[in-house]
Amino acid sequence: MDRIERELSGEAEVIRVNVLSPVGREAINRYGVRGLPTLVVLDGCGEVVALYAGIPRASRVVESARAAPACVPADQGS
Repeated sequence: MDRIERELSGEAEVIRVNVLSPVGREAINRYGVRGLPTLVVLDGCGEVVALYAGIPRASRVVESARAAPACVPADQGS
């Protein structure tokens, strides 16, 4: 996680969530987490673009985050 945070500094927000907290329990349900660790990459609109269960290669997570589209409001998309 530290490497991912360093590589994405200034490009994307990396948030660590404690699965025992209320927010963590909500995230487990929302994203269907079945094992730990799980990394979820969201686009600018909050949609899942990648989900990694277990310990993924940092380069794959960084690549997914960089490729995630920004959010374009529906009324501005065309």
